[in-house]
Amino acid sequence: MKALHRGYVTSPVLIALWSVTTVIVVAIALALGTGTAARPSIPMSLLLGGAIGIAMPLLHRRSLVAIAAALIFAALTSIGFGPMEFGEEIGTLGGALAGAVTGLAVAFSASRIVGDLPFAGMDRHEFEHCVIRFLIGFGFVVFTASVLIPFGVMVATSLKSQQELLQNPLDYSIDLSKGWGLLRSYRELFVDYSFGSYLWTSFYVSVVTVLVTLLFSVPGAYAVARLRFKGQRHLSQSILLIYMVPMIVLALPIYMAFSVAGLRNSILGIVLIYPVTTIPVALYILQGYFKGIPVEIEEAGLMDGLSRLSVIRRITLPLCLPALASVSLYVFMIAWNEFLLAFMLLDDPSKFTLTRGVAMLNSSEIPRQHLMAGAVIASVPVLALFMGLERFLTQGLTAGSVKG
Repeated sequence: MKALHRGYVTSPVLIALWSVTTVIVVAIALALGTGTAARPSIPMSLLLGGAIGIAMPLLHRRSLVAIAAALIFAALTSIGFGPMEFGEEIGTLGGALAGAVTGLAVAFSASRIVGDLPFAGMDRHEFEHCVIRFLIGFGFVVFTASVLIPFGVMVATSLKSQQELLQNPLDYSIDLSKGWGLLRSYRELFVDYSFGSYLWTSFYVSVVTVLVTLLFSVPGAYAVARLRFKGQRHLSQSILLIYMVPMIVLALPIYMAFSVAGLRNSILGIVLIYPVTTIPVALYILQGYFKGIPVEIEEAGLMDGLSRLSVIRRITLPLCLPALASVSLYVFMIAWNEFLLAFMLLDDPSKFTLTRGVAMLNSSEIPRQHLMAGAVIASVPVLALFMGLERFLTQGLTAGSVKG
């Protein structure tokens, strides 16, 4: 273990592993962006990464190491011995440029990982801090790549023509010279497949689901958090029991009940069943937040002559706006992305939600780029909504975790 507490051991080991990770991600990105096969060379990546790991704590000249790494990576890649191997179509100059970019990426990120790590001895704190930075960077890169690469493939495919997909299904490069012609699949979805109505249906079903969920979950969560009644503790602990039963188990009873009641293939049926799946989680989140609000604040309002409902409306609800915003966003995303119930209960295309409409595109008779375009249309609105309101979601989910 003491040997690991040496900069000349820890640094090359970590940077060698980091070099492999970087090379693999760059190779995948280049392959998807240019349509040219890029094969990472693990042995060369380890060797070059280890060399950078030795040079970084030894020289303490980050810019010099980065320039040297870019030149070495470029030279080796151009002659076919670099960390990545390309086909002949990319050429010597293209290979050198890709190698230089990879070298800079490895060197600059390595400087953030090892930092001012001493070449010889280091204490346990420095060692652990260095390893933690490596693990954080590794996790961030892997998670980001696992999310962005499939999304990028989906977007690139949606911008292709049928002829391009048949010629080279693995070429995800985009021909920007087409201009607005790249959006042909999206235009055909709205003109020929009524995706505008699917969007509108999903939007107002999700909004109604949010309103119905809040209508029932706010008083329910407040009652569990504040009022004292028989069975309160058991009710509080069993709120999420419905989530222990998979929805697929309830699919057949729901289908039969809705068919008998005449609610199948209707928007009303969807609006009635969606809140059933969202109210438990809303109750769970809100009761934790209500318990975190000091009870003395509400007691002061009661002593001033306010009724219990007035206290909730004038004091409690304004204090829990972050929680209400986070619950609304979470419920909206659940309703927007719900597929099983919509697929089971809706048969009329004029009443399809967006997810049901996207599933309809998964057919051998419909071009693959239309399916990808539909998936982009279904993903982007809720993604933009989440990115815009993410701070409210974080505040609402964490505010009730600690009592005031």
